[in-house]
Amino acid sequence: MNREYILLTVNALCASKIYSTKFAKCILRGLVKILLTLYPAPFPMKLRILTHLKNPAFHLLVAACIGLGAQSQDITRADQLKSSDIPDIMWVKQWPEPGKNQRSHSFKERFNTIFLGKKTPVLSKPVSVSATDTGNFWALDQSAMSAFHIKDEVGDMPHFFQKAGYDFTSLVAICAAPDGSLYFSDSQANKIYRILPDKKKVQPFGDSLVQPTGIAFSSLTNEIWVVETGAHRISVLNSKGQIVKQIGARGTSPGEFNYPTHIWVDNSGLVYVVDAMNFRIQVMNPSGAVVSVFGKPGDASGYLSRPKGIATDSHGNIYIADALFHVVQVFDLTGKYLYNLGAQGQGKGEFWMPSGIFIDKKDYLYVADTYNSRIQIFQLVYALK
Repeated sequence: MNREYILLTVNALCASKIYSTKFAKCILRGLVKILLTLYPAPFPMKLRILTHLKNPAFHLLVAACIGLGAQSQDITRADQLKSSDIPDIMWVKQWPEPGKNQRSHSFKERFNTIFLGKKTPVLSKPVSVSATDTGNFWALDQSAMSAFHIKDEVGDMPHFFQKAGYDFTSLVAICAAPDGSLYFSDSQANKIYRILPDKKKVQPFGDSLVQPTGIAFSSLTNEIWVVETGAHRISVLNSKGQIVKQIGARGTSPGEFNYPTHIWVDNSGLVYVVDAMNFRIQVMNPSGAVVSVFGKPGDASGYLSRPKGIATDSHGNIYIADALFHVVQVFDLTGKYLYNLGAQGQGKGEFWMPSGIFIDKKDYLYVADTYNSRIQIFQLVYALK
């Protein structure tokens, strides 16, 4: 049986206007497999499939399968909502939005552009995001070596950030405290920095660490949890920047890490660590004891390839950005895979190597769509019970 002919034929049909929707294409591919089973002809299967295409009964069969499949899909979706409490995900917006000037038009920026020839900075390589709500959030830009503050659709690179006097050569993650303070990491500088809300000034926070990357604030304990990737451990800092606890060492056992990267702390104090090179997620209680571990390396849905940002919603579902899959994968509390959000591309809901993610109190999901140079925002909508 000539597999090359079959593949070329199916791809050609899927590219045609006859079956334009993704679901119809999926049904078509399934029917082709059935035909291959029913008609194992020695001559090129391309001719047999084209013969069926000329038969109106074949198209009626496709339509019937699509209808039945859609009905089955709706039933499955309803069952999932009841059993796994899975939300519908709605695309809300992105920043910056194509075709819109969403930068500030302050006198200083106009002066710098017109008279000094300085280019207005634009979001280039966002790697992390932290939000109060959809109208007020921060994004770290690794390429610009700075941060953008987006408020009421207008984004600015704060002047106090530009005048900080530090070379932020490898910004990785940002988080916020309840009092409005911001904390962010620079893995190359081996430092954590803090921005106090009243002073609007960037200050080093605590002592030097070993390649700090992920950072998260625990409202339960009023502590800052920092991933030290180079040391394969987690350091816990108090409000003064002092290390009060260090968790882990290099290894593969629970509580050990192999180049961990990102971290998230939920409202109950549970800590979620992306143990990147062990291709797994470790969940710890507020004291640092491991309560669960899940994840395996692989190149299919439900497996981890290059896991990065992690966050949880109000129902406890776990969202993980996987840069090589160009998706956000969703798991339940037990680590059971639920579904993927997105695909590789530049359209709405598509990603190109996403990295940091964030979920706010109202279940809005923010994704740092790194190589598409944007932040995408989605709403997680749960069915009413």
